[in-house]
Amino acid sequence: MYELMQPTPARRVRRRRPPRLHRAATEVPYFSADGESYLAQTSLRERTKSHPLRVLSEADFAHWQSYGYVVVREAIPAAAARELLDFTWDFQGLDPYRPDTWHEERQFRSALDQQLHIYGFVEAYHHQLLWDSRQTRRVYDAFVDVWDCEELWVTLDRLNLNPPNVKNRDRALIDPTDRGFDIELHWDIDTTLDVPPQRVQGIIALNETREELGGFQCCPELFHRFDAWKAEQPAGRDPIRPAIDRAEFPVVRPELQPGDLLIWNGLLAHGVARNTSADGARAVQYLSMMPALEEHETLRASRIDSWRHLRTPRWNPTLTGDPVRPEARRYPTAELDGLGRRLLGLDSWHAREPACAVSS
Repeated sequence: MYELMQPTPARRVRRRRPPRLHRAATEVPYFSADGESYLAQTSLRERTKSHPLRVLSEADFAHWQSYGYVVVREAIPAAAARELLDFTWDFQGLDPYRPDTWHEERQFRSALDQQLHIYGFVEAYHHQLLWDSRQTRRVYDAFVDVWDCEELWVTLDRLNLNPPNVKNRDRALIDPTDRGFDIELHWDIDTTLDVPPQRVQGIIALNETREELGGFQCCPELFHRFDAWKAEQPAGRDPIRPAIDRAEFPVVRPELQPGDLLIWNGLLAHGVARNTSADGARAVQYLSMMPALEEHETLRASRIDSWRHLRTPRWNPTLTGDPVRPEARRYPTAELDGLGRRLLGLDSWHAREPACAVSS
């Protein structure tokens, strides 16, 4: 869409150019402007596999395409998930055995900063433990199954630790709205578009899910019947907040164990239920993979710089960085293996291996 700027006597009328689409370094034709949402000839829910499944079973893949999500058990070892959970507490200076300290008053930089605190986001992006999850082969193979291609980049995302939603973490502190984003249930894409973009997200559970802890919830039946449901909706409906009868379209919470990976389609209405427990916390690592935009040099350079110098990634405006002790002052640059270098964009998926490596 072009946007016409208001002319002034000293300024000529300018038109904002639409963002440039970059072709992903994949045999499957995926295109994206930002490495977050993609255009494709065939939607992920309709795509016929051209590569054999690596991690998902046939039943898993059928569930992914029919209901919009899939759970990969033990994507990372449970012990690794617990180690990452310990880091999540430590990074924030919180004692997991002292619930009375989880809601200490603090100064917020902005309304967004307060909302992120209430939702439990942890502004760590590049610690070695996060990268260990990202470059785990079973995690990568699961996303290969979903996208049906090998040439992927990993999202530089953060952690979530959501203590009970009371005191300064009470969701009532966030002004309610009638339209737009709703943490309880929303879509990640504009569902009113004739050709919705393809987007994939994921989380790795760092502890066991329990009903009172809240956590990820979704509406798989709405995904399953989305086309028929959409055809009956009025014009002007909210593009990212579904107005549904939950008796007809139940909201469910998949059960997860430490180390389990949950992957969902951007067309799946989902959200995070509030933590109603007295002394428990829900913890996950946000982790997804997307077709690699290797020709998008600006994005590639930004990703590498963010990893190398432990800087807050720039791909999403809600990534704010830790206000007290940024990562760069606390930790060294994470070490990457061959897979990790490609998932970051440091090495190309199409670069030939050095002769010595091939021979060895």
